[in-house]
Amino acid sequence: MATLLYTAAMSLDGFIAGPAGDMAWLTPYFGPNPLMDELLPDIGALLVGGRTFHGDDPNRDTDKEGAFGGAWSGPQFVLTHHPPADPVPGVTFTDDVRTAVTAASTAAGDGYVCVLGAATARSCLEAGLLDEVLVVVAPVLLGDGTRLFDHPGGRTVRLDRLRLESAEQSTCLWFRVRY
Repeated sequence: MATLLYTAAMSLDGFIAGPAGDMAWLTPYFGPNPLMDELLPDIGALLVGGRTFHGDDPNRDTDKEGAFGGAWSGPQFVLTHHPPADPVPGVTFTDDVRTAVTAASTAAGDGYVCVLGAATARSCLEAGLLDEVLVVVAPVLLGDGTRLFDHPGGRTVRLDRLRLESAEQSTCLWFRVRY
């Protein structure tokens, strides 16, 4: 059975993207990360939000373009109300979170479904489907952008720490979601 894992790189002040979805802030913090290297072979599928899928890849037009710096490939499921007119090879588009999670979990088998995108992770959490959260914290303050988790009016989500590890350019925090 697949594990639904929200994975994100985040600034110390809680942003996963800068203003207007800018991801260029992340480039100086790419570097060796043993925990991510360990995780990559266990990722069976991606569940990606529409803004993330169409967003700013800091590695665009390089050999590192794509998920996890181009180190991962496989089935992707995009949660969006605006699918492209033309099919994208290896990508399935849907507008229903439960349908997306079921399809991605089937594709992942016993591996991880990595959730990419704050709104998609929030939808999974609100549906009671998100299992774990892995945040790679970069030593930078952005001041504005897309938050890791944003719930207008507030919401407390309890987490149990699974791992805490330091990498060359970041700190990795891995949690299990408590429902």
